[in-house]
Amino acid sequence: MVKRVVVALGGNALGGNLTEQMTAVKETSMAIADLIEAGYEVILSHGNGPQVGMIQLAMEELSLSAPDKYPTVPLSVCVAMSQSYIGYDLQNALREELLSRKLNQPVGTVITQVAVDPKDPAFDNPAKPIGRFMSKEEADQLVKEKQVTVVEDSGRGYRQVVASPKPKEIIEIETITSLVNAGQTVIACGGGGIPVVKEDNHLSGIPAVIDKDFCSELLAEMVDADLLIILTAVEKVCIDFGKPSQKELTNVTTAEMKQYAEEGQFAPGSMLPKVQAAIQFAESKPGRKTLITLLEKAKDGIVGKTGTIIEQ
Repeated sequence: MVKRVVVALGGNALGGNLTEQMTAVKETSMAIADLIEAGYEVILSHGNGPQVGMIQLAMEELSLSAPDKYPTVPLSVCVAMSQSYIGYDLQNALREELLSRKLNQPVGTVITQVAVDPKDPAFDNPAKPIGRFMSKEEADQLVKEKQVTVVEDSGRGYRQVVASPKPKEIIEIETITSLVNAGQTVIACGGGGIPVVKEDNHLSGIPAVIDKDFCSELLAEMVDADLLIILTAVEKVCIDFGKPSQKELTNVTTAEMKQYAEEGQFAPGSMLPKVQAAIQFAESKPGRKTLITLLEKAKDGIVGKTGTIIEQ
């Protein structure tokens, strides 16, 4: 029986603003509580796209209003803020749901740093948009002042872009594992983790965004999970998506998924990283599986009633 599960929550599980998030986490908590009530050890990770963007925009506006008084807040600090803000809502909602079911299950959030390789090729081609839209003049000024990379974004203005390097090491893994082994439900690696690089004993935050699904995969490996659940906006992964020949995938081997990926079946920046992370976890140790499905279908997916299961 699958016992230890890492659940990677997608954006639809958190909402896009404060009001939506407070509503969404209540529904999310019911689905997660179902898994805990069924006897699974659950570790949660989550995205932070709307939230970190909101925080960074607020910090930018504050800095623009009085730059001498309020210096620019680094992206790594904004990620840390988003982790604690989302974790606060999640752990409170989940704790309330568990107590309503007479389950006295401790829940806590670990602010998590994730080390990346400073020589990762992603740094040569920053492509992840962050922050507010700017005019051409504002963008040119930002490039001049801070030597950042800026691109035109679909006719809507200019935005800063940062690298999205692969995660190499979860710094707080011992803390996370100790809490899980002690029977606690842990929320960790929010937003792909706070991106840092190692310099001897020092960790330096860097302006980058780590893909949430790749970080969740690494987390699942490091806590020795049996199953990685990647929650998304569809019940099952499809090939020929949106075409008359569209086909849902149920039980698929990693070899088959690699072939579909090579054929271009999965959109980059959307389903492709989820599939790549799913394959990587399923191949990391005999017996491991990845489930991709909707939040509300997670419990059914574990027992094979729905979703896409990927294994060797």
